[in-house]
Amino acid sequence: MKNIVLTGFMGTGKTTVGRLLAERLGFGFVDTDELIVWRDGRTIPDIFAQEGEAYFRQLETAVALELAAQSNLVIATGGRLMLDEVNARALERHGRVFCLTATPDAILARVQNEGRRPLLHVPDPAAQIERLLAERREGYGRYPQIETTGKTAETVVEEIKMMIREEREGYEGA
Repeated sequence: MKNIVLTGFMGTGKTTVGRLLAERLGFGFVDTDELIVWRDGRTIPDIFAQEGEAYFRQLETAVALELAAQSNLVIATGGRLMLDEVNARALERHGRVFCLTATPDAILARVQNEGRRPLLHVPDPAAQIERLLAERREGYGRYPQIETTGKTAETVVEEIKMMIREEREGYEGA
């Protein structure tokens, strides 16, 4: 069966929703950021600090191409992974992509105390979120949008399952 890919900005619930969706569908679950950290042995902030963003993006592409060759997975991507054309083409070919969204206030509330978001290590993280969302709007807009603000993970999972059922593209368990 095809994969289900959850993309979107940080803090929109991709990992939380992805784990639950995989469980409900009987699929495997992979968070691309978690896989990179596990394989590299360093945190994302450490990779950024020691190697730079370009190196991290190379790791993302390697993971995207690898996962695209597999099936029966729910894949939660890093926030920029699907904005790269190579990554997007590979994962779109072998999966159904959904973009999770949330309001800037909800995103900030969800991630502000984590300390593991290198792109938010700035004096005004709220303004940074607004700026990055504006930059990514077109790329994220290529995929069906599912708002997560004020919703439980269970509610979002049910919305995704309903969309999958409606499409009937070979998913079992939806």
